[in-house]
Amino acid sequence: MSRELETVVPDMSPAADLAALLRACASGDRAAFRRLYDREAARLYGIALRLTRSPALAADAVQEALLQVWRNAARFDPARGAPEAWLVTLVRYRALDLVRRTAREVPGLEPPEAEDETPDALAGLIRSAEGAALQRCLEALDPERRRLIVMAFVDGLTHADLANRLGTPLGTVKSWIRRALLSLRRCLEP
Repeated sequence: MSRELETVVPDMSPAADLAALLRACASGDRAAFRRLYDREAARLYGIALRLTRSPALAADAVQEALLQVWRNAARFDPARGAPEAWLVTLVRYRALDLVRRTAREVPGLEPPEAEDETPDALAGLIRSAEGAALQRCLEALDPERRRLIVMAFVDGLTHADLANRLGTPLGTVKSWIRRALLSLRRCLEP
């Protein structure tokens, strides 16, 4: 931890604490930058999201702004303004720049998508002997249990997502999936 941060007193105002973090970042203190990130990233993301209306663009704006903070923290002058205002200004400029750039992109100039001639992993699995056995065992399951297995392992839903979607207690969903997996295992064993 930097000497600058060691002198920070707990009752220091948030602005003074943030200014101290920026000074520490200017001297290359990674721990100070991490504290700054933990403290400000969510708020800055919210601001960027309001400006861009796109989670991906908002995340990019925050990343670019914080990268600029890391590189140029020494340029912050507390005599010219509050540290929060400086950070918000950096994020605002990055967000607006990204919105302008994406607005200038002309849709339709992308090369046409060509179908990949190589089979995907799922198609390859289905054609294999193991895939055929798995398909046979899945079809032997109760349709509701098969649906749960597919939603969990193909669609990538968590147990909690499944419980919410089905309106079923989480423990029940976990039991159903466990029993279905055990049935699949027994079916697939030689």
